[in-house]
Amino acid sequence: MALLVAILAFAYAVDPYDTGRSSLFEKVGVRPQGPRTAAASRGRDEAYNAAIFGNSHIQLLSPERLKQSTGLDFVQLSVPASGPKEQLVLIDWFLRHRDKAPEAIVISADEEWCTLDPTMANKKPFPFWLFSANPLDYARNLLRYDILEEVPRRLGYVFGDEERARPDGYWNYEPEYRNLGYATDPTLRQRLEKRPESDSQVLDQDPMAGQRHFPAADSLKALAGSLPARTRLVVVFPPNYKNYLTLPRTARGYQDQACKAALRSALGDRPRTALIDWRVDRPENRDPDLYFDLTHYRLPIAHLVEADIAGALKQMP
Repeated sequence: MALLVAILAFAYAVDPYDTGRSSLFEKVGVRPQGPRTAAASRGRDEAYNAAIFGNSHIQLLSPERLKQSTGLDFVQLSVPASGPKEQLVLIDWFLRHRDKAPEAIVISADEEWCTLDPTMANKKPFPFWLFSANPLDYARNLLRYDILEEVPRRLGYVFGDEERARPDGYWNYEPEYRNLGYATDPTLRQRLEKRPESDSQVLDQDPMAGQRHFPAADSLKALAGSLPARTRLVVVFPPNYKNYLTLPRTARGYQDQACKAALRSALGDRPRTALIDWRVDRPENRDPDLYFDLTHYRLPIAHLVEADIAGALKQMP
């Protein structure tokens, strides 16, 4: 027991993911690692007064380019394969670690935000404990094998010359997608032209009209109501390729329509708030050369989404 307590105390003191809970081995930032854990350090970095939240469907937006167009210091806190549950935890972490109200928050509300699951269960593992407001919850979870592996790595970063993970969290996934053949492999390119099978069934009326409840919309409403008045909020429905855009009078179409309406309603009439809908039919979403797959677009579209966000922010008083 004494040994476990000693290990726990040492891990707490080392603070392997730079959560700020201990200053004994303090050094700005973290070594290169995945965004799930790096977000603890990035999210509390007060060099940033604005943040982007979502998953890989918003990851291509560049903090540097947004700063050039808005003057705001953005940090990318998107986590691939995450949903609203994880993203709301990261938003809470970011807000809790600001001495001043942030200037702007950008949220990507993709299809995951349309879940009907009241728990909004995460599909991939996520370290909720790392961002917990309960110090005991954090401390208990330090007794993990991956923490024992990370402690010496943290010490190596603090006392060595290991490079720092990119502070603003930006990751351009285009090279990885190209290396995997998504831009050239005929088999992968052909997937762009296939629609979900459920879109083939036409329904005369919505079979679930009035019966859907979107828990993410409830959470968004609570968040919008709790944000400081000066904080600008932008919600983005991220782009989809034309063959993944929902069709009218289909199950997916009715679901998407109801979800969008619920999320719009959640924002209410809050001042300094905007909603940008890129999940619609438009020329860019019909161009296969601008997409790697049905939901992952390329840099030209990312630049356009950034321009829309910048324009929305500038229009807010």
